[in-house]
Amino acid sequence: MAASNFEKALETILHHEGGFVNHPRDPGGMTNLGVTKRVWEEWTEVEADEREMRSLTPEKVGPLYKARYWDRVKGDDLPAGLDLAVFDWAVNSGTGRAAKKLQAMIGTTADGGIGPNTLKALKKYIKDEGVKETIENYTKVRQDFYESLSTFDTFGKGWTRRNQETCDMACGMV
Repeated sequence: MAASNFEKALETILHHEGGFVNHPRDPGGMTNLGVTKRVWEEWTEVEADEREMRSLTPEKVGPLYKARYWDRVKGDDLPAGLDLAVFDWAVNSGTGRAAKKLQAMIGTTADGGIGPNTLKALKKYIKDEGVKETIENYTKVRQDFYESLSTFDTFGKGWTRRNQETCDMACGMV
């Protein structure tokens, strides 16, 4: 898998995440380009106000997405398409959850860290299922998770659209 998929995947993430929001029912709170105030403050080690959050650009947040999400889910080691699907869910729901759900789906220890054992199990799963089918199965697991959330009535339509768009784009990368 070529590392160049990160840029295409990031473009997709930023499209899904959109601009500045501060929805009262969103547990993430103040967010811009998908980066919450808390995550931005952890990344920069500086307190951020609304002005700072509104000033975020793709160039500013790109390195954060690479280090905190893409690299943590081993995006460069995943097959094309699945890299996008796992990265997108990691951004939306956390790297641990995205990894654990993938691990559970492929029948390996769901410890939330993608390493050699997960990659070995994934290779076997893909050999049996195929990459597109793996992406589609992962999309279903993701949708089931969203539908289990108490905030699905508020955010479910957007999550469902994002999940399907990610699946379509990911399958097109195979």
